[in-house]
Amino acid sequence: MKKVLGIGNALVDILVNVDDAMIAGCGLQKGGMSMIDAERKRALHAQLQDVPQVCATGGSTSNTIHALARLGMPAGYIGKVGNDEMGDFFRREMERFGVTPHLILSDTDTGIATTYISADGERTFATYLGAAAEMTAEELNPDILSQYDLIHVEGYLIFNHDLILRVCQAAKAQGLLISMDMASYNLIEEHYDFVEMLLRDYVDIIFANEEEAKAFTHKEGVEALQELSKYCSVAIVKVGKEGSFIQINGEITKVEALKADCRDTTGAGDIYAAGFLYGYLNGLSAEETGKLASWLAARVIGYVGAKLPDEEWEQVPIKQ
Repeated sequence: MKKVLGIGNALVDILVNVDDAMIAGCGLQKGGMSMIDAERKRALHAQLQDVPQVCATGGSTSNTIHALARLGMPAGYIGKVGNDEMGDFFRREMERFGVTPHLILSDTDTGIATTYISADGERTFATYLGAAAEMTAEELNPDILSQYDLIHVEGYLIFNHDLILRVCQAAKAQGLLISMDMASYNLIEEHYDFVEMLLRDYVDIIFANEEEAKAFTHKEGVEALQELSKYCSVAIVKVGKEGSFIQINGEITKVEALKADCRDTTGAGDIYAAGFLYGYLNGLSAEETGKLASWLAARVIGYVGAKLPDEEWEQVPIKQ
């Protein structure tokens, strides 16, 4: 079976259900995402000390790799965490679900993404990148890549040009496929020329939602998909409730979204990517691959957080 490696911001997700008054009291804008420093993180967590919390490994690529491991695919992960309790938690959780952690340790606190979930399902984020933001190109051990067939690169690493370029160069030198999730339309706009170079010279599989695809191609829907396909042999554009479009070597497949009871959209795109990569690497048809990805995404939004419970994994419709 093919082996998949991921690299990204290693974060611990802390999810809390709160009312709008608490969000305002924490000085956060409902529905927004605030990047915070260590002092602000500690202050916010002090305000939440009596609120029930759910903790899980987080970060976009970490979520994808976790789901691939749950599907039974051999998987590993590269990230940087603090030499602290949260860093130990991240490692233990990875190992518990079958992921091989290739973690770099730091004296800086482990990154934490706190998600405030309102009664209406709206999510407000306070993200402390911590050790995750310190990962450098020099810390990457290229020998790790030789153990894998594909590396999934987190789009949020795009700001770190040296790191992401070294990863892609090492992957190509060792014959790995490269998949990437665009992650954020803001980053695409800010680093457009660099992203274009990555897609043109390195990336084989690209995932984008509507906003990200439009930011890069200035087009929408199928037209955006076709533009992305000029760069990558496999392109996926997710269009929310309308489903997704997949183009593999010039052939377009439309995948319908499944009806779902939406409680929290955290991780929907990440687990979609896992379903797609699993199907693609195991030789499933584009239609079967898309259906698996869509099924997983529809299931995960029915739960709080980016992880599916055990009983859902037992019902996965396409599994080898």
